[in-house]
Amino acid sequence: MKARESGMPEEGTWEGFFQPQAAVDRLLSPVDGALAHVVEFGCGYGTFTLPAARRAGGVVTALDIEAEAVDRVQARAREQGLGNVRVERRDFVAQGSGLEDGTQAHAMVYNLLHLEHPLDLLREAARVLAPGGRISVIHWRSDIPTPRGPSLAIRPTPEQCTAWLVQAGFHAVAKVELEDVCPYHFGLVAQNLGRKLPL
Repeated sequence: MKARESGMPEEGTWEGFFQPQAAVDRLLSPVDGALAHVVEFGCGYGTFTLPAARRAGGVVTALDIEAEAVDRVQARAREQGLGNVRVERRDFVAQGSGLEDGTQAHAMVYNLLHLEHPLDLLREAARVLAPGGRISVIHWRSDIPTPRGPSLAIRPTPEQCTAWLVQAGFHAVAKVELEDVCPYHFGLVAQNLGRKLPL
């Protein structure tokens, strides 16, 4: 199942909206990078996958529903000599990530929370994260004009994303300043409580 309004522009155009390495450096703290494994839900062209792989001490599992995206990320990882990237074509909204409970140090959820059931995705991220593991969220801002992104009517605000994160079992939600490196986006990080919450 694709997220609503999930079309991607050409790769060069897309990557021009971000300074990905700088954003990842802020969103993945050093302990996350050294700890081990990272999962990225919806990797697209690998814009954030590859910078995360350069920081992570373990494997970066990059999931996407599009076969072309999977092929592109695999090719880019090979070109850059990144042997710790595992890319899988997967409908993680309908089928989950396929990862075992508590095996990941960090989950990346970027430009996805406009999908129809965002809590399901965040609960899956919480399930695969180790206790104390962290999640980072990036999404298109709705308070300024942006060159791309889903319609304003379905863009979540930072406050809405914070509420969803808490409902999904995260705490210590904090805003990450991204204006200078991702001017059209906001960023959040939160920590996994490490215990099951009622649905």
